[in-house]
Amino acid sequence: STATFMGAVRATGVQDPVGLFDPMGLATSGNDETLLWFRAAELKHSRVTMLATAGWLVNSAGIYFPGELTHGTKFSDLGAKPLEAWAAVPFAGKFQILLFAGAVEFFSEVKKPHYMKGGPMGLQCDPLGLYENMSEDMRKTRMNRELANGRFAMIGIMSFIAAAKVPG
Repeated sequence: STATFMGAVRATGVQDPVGLFDPMGLATSGNDETLLWFRAAELKHSRVTMLATAGWLVNSAGIYFPGELTHGTKFSDLGAKPLEAWAAVPFAGKFQILLFAGAVEFFSEVKKPHYMKGGPMGLQCDPLGLYENMSEDMRKTRMNRELANGRFAMIGIMSFIAAAKVPG
């Protein structure tokens, strides 16, 4: 609808120099709840790719956790090539990582009020209470920064994987 599209134009994440980037017309494909679901998905993917990009850079720099990943296998034994390091993680380790990610996703979806009904998006971690003391303008600025950095991280991690996989 036009009202939904106009809401998307004014939404967090619509930033200069591009403005509203919607080549597939997704902003007009549903209602306000649909747009909130799209934004929450973008935020979740942004956060995951920011962590993945940082992890890739840290691993590539040869920085590792101290100690052992599993009995007899130190973190440093996995190597400084991220894709090869992931391949070397035992199945039980991968399972634990995915189980943890699934639990975070589950608990972010069952919290009330749901983000599609006006609740906060994603997992909120603010132990110092900084977000609560921000003005509404500062909150929007911070959210725009997080989305912009997340979009950049999505491109970055795809670039790292392509560079690692494509010969030449």
